[in-house]
Amino acid sequence: MHEKLKASILSSPIIDKNGYPYLIHPVTDGIPFMEPDILDEVIDWMVAACSFDCDLIVAPESMGIPLAVPLSLRLRIPYTVARKRSYGLEGEIPVLYRTGYSERSIYINGLKKGDGVVIVDDMLSTGGTLSALTGALKENGISVEDILVIFNKCSNIDELGRRLGTGIKRMLDISLEKGTVVVTDPSN
Repeated sequence: MHEKLKASILSSPIIDKNGYPYLIHPVTDGIPFMEPDILDEVIDWMVAACSFDCDLIVAPESMGIPLAVPLSLRLRIPYTVARKRSYGLEGEIPVLYRTGYSERSIYINGLKKGDGVVIVDDMLSTGGTLSALTGALKENGISVEDILVIFNKCSNIDELGRRLGTGIKRMLDISLEKGTVVVTDPSN
């Protein structure tokens, strides 16, 4: 399963970003370009992995966006983007988060107390983005029904899911070892 995605990630370059090994792939960076067959494989997995019993799909900027758009079109569920800038709209939810290589804020608009959401994102590394996003949503009375990530680098994903109070489904587990990518399919 997921053979096209696996093949594409195994040939992906890894760069050093301030001492942090950073994988470059079309799903995580849009570089060099996204093959439609790979995106089909990803969206098919997402549709099969989750019931999508929710009001909205939430996608962190920026690489959650190219996942949320085709998913929204396929399922006919609206999406909203957790943006890297504030618009100052009524009900905007600010979220401060840390990744493996930076600290930033994102802002969520278009949600209200009582909404149920599914979060979709490209990569889970440290869990910083998902932890902050999930916490902020729950603090505002929004139910996180499920979380879907394409690539997982987090070694304690089950513990993180328990801490967040929701399952985290992932398409592929990856690790970066001595400059190469190692891929494991958690469904096997």
